[in-house]
Amino acid sequence: MSTDGAGSDLVGRTGLVTVRVPGGDVAGEVAVRVAGGSVERVLAHCTAGLPTGTEVLVVNYRGPRRVDVEPWLLGGIGPL
Repeated sequence: MSTDGAGSDLVGRTGLVTVRVPGGDVAGEVAVRVAGGSVERVLAHCTAGLPTGTEVLVVNYRGPRRVDVEPWLLGGIGPL
């Protein structure tokens, strides 16, 4: 796990799957709201597949523009 400044700030933030995450080593894409209110789109990995529109939690920062996510079961993150 990398801990480089801005990217590692994504860990703990919620987002929305914008391109299906197939699962395993194949990445999809998520949109995550970052400090200042802007939206960052990053490649996302998850052990299970996630369809477009799934709310997620960023659990790990892999490196530049690449994260691990899990489904965000609490919901209610609102529009991005």
